[in-house]
Amino acid sequence: MTIQNAPSGTIRAALRYPGFRWLLSGLAVSQTGDWLYNLALVVLVYQRTHSALWAGVTTAARVVPVVVLGPLGGVLADRFDRRRIMITCDLARMGMMVLLAAVAAFQLPIVLAPVIAAVATAGTAPYVACVAAVTPRLVDDPDLPGANAARSAVTGAGIVLGPALGGVLLLFGSAASAFALNALTFGLSALAVLAIRADGDPSPFRVRRTADRPDGLLREVAQGAAALRAHPAALRLVGADIMCSVLYGAQTVLLLLVSRQVGLGTQGYGYMFAAIGAGGLIGTALAGRVSRRLGSRSVLAAALAVAGAPTLLLAVVRWPAAAIVLTGLTGMGTLLVEILTETTLQRELDEDVFGRAYGLAFPAAIAGIVVGSVIAPGLAVLLGGSGALVAVGGTVLAYALLVLHQPRRATRAVPAPRPVVADAAAAR
Repeated sequence: MTIQNAPSGTIRAALRYPGFRWLLSGLAVSQTGDWLYNLALVVLVYQRTHSALWAGVTTAARVVPVVVLGPLGGVLADRFDRRRIMITCDLARMGMMVLLAAVAAFQLPIVLAPVIAAVATAGTAPYVACVAAVTPRLVDDPDLPGANAARSAVTGAGIVLGPALGGVLLLFGSAASAFALNALTFGLSALAVLAIRADGDPSPFRVRRTADRPDGLLREVAQGAAALRAHPAALRLVGADIMCSVLYGAQTVLLLLVSRQVGLGTQGYGYMFAAIGAGGLIGTALAGRVSRRLGSRSVLAAALAVAGAPTLLLAVVRWPAAAIVLTGLTGMGTLLVEILTETTLQRELDEDVFGRAYGLAFPAAIAGIVVGSVIAPGLAVLLGGSGALVAVGGTVLAYALLVLHQPRRATRAVPAPRPVVADAAAAR
């Protein structure tokens, strides 16, 4: 089977579009560089300060700007040419990596590291909204689930390859070389964006706005929130994505306890997170199989159950292999929920307001990771490690039941999505 005759909705089918292949290539190199840089950044700060607090502050500096500036990034993605925004973000982040390399190489004050990291992360806010908005313009609608699955697969591969490459660079080189390599990945990403063309759509990056003049910032953010409220299915999925993010954030703490519980020790923590990544890759493969039922509540509830139920079992399991398999299942469920959410938002929301709506949904999911990592230690103290796992996993399962039994609400009719090629032909 070739990519030209691959079943609709699969990753292979999405790869038949040249423009999407360029987009995915740019994401692949920059994602790998990002995870490489994350490792090098934390190591650099800890080596210079010998302080876990400083390491934590630096990690927060890479997360908080996305949460705070996400709505602004969505507004920018709906106002301006998305190619220019993406290239500007890539070049700005490349410059920040060069500055970090200078901090590492010339022993500049380490307080600069989290500040520069925060500025670099700020460039991510409009970039992710642009990527999500451009993807439906590069592939036909039936292949949209496969395209989103491919993007998630690239992220999963980056989680595995980036830290491994970063470890090699830190062993044989320095943090400065890791930052320099990440700067290069952003340059390559910008070149990939420049190369993107879409069959049948002469300008896939141009924003299709119904209004001639944009409104004020706060009003545009409010319009994004209103667009989400108008689509209960989209809201359900955003809620599910947040639940899975809270679960992932809690896992960053609770899997340490599970690793000791099953006798794997501290190194088992790394094995379990590798299992999450492997499970996520399996989830991306399953996304194509359920592409025709993406709007089904039962599919969403099943994906949530795959994430929540193994978390409950981790509270009682004592076999190392079983713990790793169960952890992998949680990764499969959470990635499937992420793909379902992304695809539904792209299909349900009008394109001229998509960036603003996504600029609210994506930061909310990132904030869920922070919430999960903050509440997990308290739950472990109050309920014990097993009790904390039961509480978190039970909450995810409870949301799955809520999805199944939530009463239906009347919504305005949404036009059926059409392939971008058909849209362009109609315009002519």
